[in-house]
Amino acid sequence: MLVKNNPEDPVFQFLAGTFHQDIDSPEEALQELLTEESKEYLESAIVFLTEFINSEYSDDEKNEYIQHCADGVYFPALGLTPIQWLKSVVEQIREVVKAK
Repeated sequence: MLVKNNPEDPVFQFLAGTFHQDIDSPEEALQELLTEESKEYLESAIVFLTEFINSEYSDDEKNEYIQHCADGVYFPALGLTPIQWLKSVVEQIREVVKAK
């Protein structure tokens, strides 16, 4: 079972710190993260996000956790499940890390 609101969890920190309710849009929040964070942090984010995506939790548990943590993202409007969205975020981070 995933523990919600765990400040020790880097996935929680990443999602709640970047995609909170006060953002203008998930796209803008991601762009801000990609331009302001160091290459080292982005590389570590790829690792811990990929580990979370590939973890043995059920897809329902992962989707619920992502939705809870990234409460500034309205997934139905994106037409993606939270896991699909997170996978696309990881791919965008990979592209930026390659270019840095």
